[in-house]
Amino acid sequence: MGGPRAPLVLPIFPLPDVTFFPHTLLPLHVFEARYRAMVMDVLARDRRLAVVKLRPGYEATYAGKPPVHEVAGAGEIVSWERLATGRYNILLKGDCRVRLESEKPSDTLYRVVAAQRLDDVPPRADVGALLARIRGACERLLKALDRPANLLDTALAEGQPAGAIADRIAAAVLPDAALRQELLETLDVTPRLAVMYAQAWDAHAVELERFCVRYDIGYVRADADRPFDEIILKAFRLGRFLA
Repeated sequence: MGGPRAPLVLPIFPLPDVTFFPHTLLPLHVFEARYRAMVMDVLARDRRLAVVKLRPGYEATYAGKPPVHEVAGAGEIVSWERLATGRYNILLKGDCRVRLESEKPSDTLYRVVAAQRLDDVPPRADVGALLARIRGACERLLKALDRPANLLDTALAEGQPAGAIADRIAAAVLPDAALRQELLETLDVTPRLAVMYAQAWDAHAVELERFCVRYDIGYVRADADRPFDEIILKAFRLGRFLA
């Protein structure tokens, strides 16, 4: 067995309500002077940084060192554009979760931390059936939202680790910032998958309810267990579509 890993030294980009998951891409527009300087320095080095969610109440100390969560997403700038104004458009590729251990002394405008890489705890049992249910729930959700059927194909593709699927679906469909952070802090893949199945299914049920209210179709929660196609056919039979 190898010894303990050396901590990573990373600049941090604290943001409100942003969760940076591994295996995902995050586009950002960087306009504050301290973070423009950070991007410039990072591009001159290894292009790596961590994005961390600000804790509630950060506003009072935002100009200094506002409180942040202990677990962040770390990754690499894979594409960037420097604008005439000095601002940047950057694209980050998520690599791993990290736990922020300490803040390093720095003479920069931005903050630098020592962080420990966090690895997934893989499923201890077969999760193939759960992944199939997640794919089915996402397929129905996309139909309910009238979005392209292939929109989540990359996120749901076969042959990738279950943790990558959980992270990619969380980034794509979860609007709740607190839940996203909770999932970022959850290393065990199985409960992450279970949450994603429940959330995708619940979002599908909400869209069905809105649809049924719009077209005056008697709706009960059990309708969420029926394919969306059947609900649409019911609306046609009842003549509830508007011209």
